[in-house]
Amino acid sequence: MQRPFVYNPPAEPWLDILYLDKDILVVNKPSGLLTNPGRAEDMQDCLLSRVQQQFPLAQLVHRLDMSTSGLVVFALRRKAEAALKQQFASRSVKKIYRARVWGKIAEQGMVNAPLIADAAKPPLQKICEKTGKAALTHFQRLSFDGQSSLVELRPVTGRSHQLRVHMQSLGHPILGDAFYAHDEAYAAAPRLLLQALCLEVYQPYSSQLLRFELEPDFE
Repeated sequence: MQRPFVYNPPAEPWLDILYLDKDILVVNKPSGLLTNPGRAEDMQDCLLSRVQQQFPLAQLVHRLDMSTSGLVVFALRRKAEAALKQQFASRSVKKIYRARVWGKIAEQGMVNAPLIADAAKPPLQKICEKTGKAALTHFQRLSFDGQSSLVELRPVTGRSHQLRVHMQSLGHPILGDAFYAHDEAYAAAPRLLLQALCLEVYQPYSSQLLRFELEPDFE
């Protein structure tokens, strides 16, 4: 079910910088803030615009959904941008997410279900075995509180809404998901309970492995 949308980006933190060198900037994006600007005039305030106020040459190399919180990497030079985008394209970047999902999910498993844009319901995505692009997610249940499960998610691919659709396909939508959760799961949290918790990339110049990890912003 699609629900009414009003863009109300958080004022704080304005820009939460976690790491900076001559090639890379890593920031912690709050839930509710677009990664890049939308088409409407009232959707220009976004993580990219905030970053470029301080670092005018910064370029996005990947994105998070507006409602997802967590780690986002920017490139500060053109060569760094190309190198980082290649890392994401080749799937050498390791990503760990944390989510709270409806019900008691299996202790561990994977979802291998190709995704495609749902032309009838933009910007939603859907599973399509015939024409969808490959999408693979590994998951592990961390705990269960009687109503919902805390889950670690390790996406191998990086499709739009991948984690949200894959969890919903198992019958365990992410709490607070305005796009894919049923009414009870949507009402169970004030925001989408999905966080990009950990990220590993290689520094484009030195090839040093860099690991970034956040404190969970929900339990």
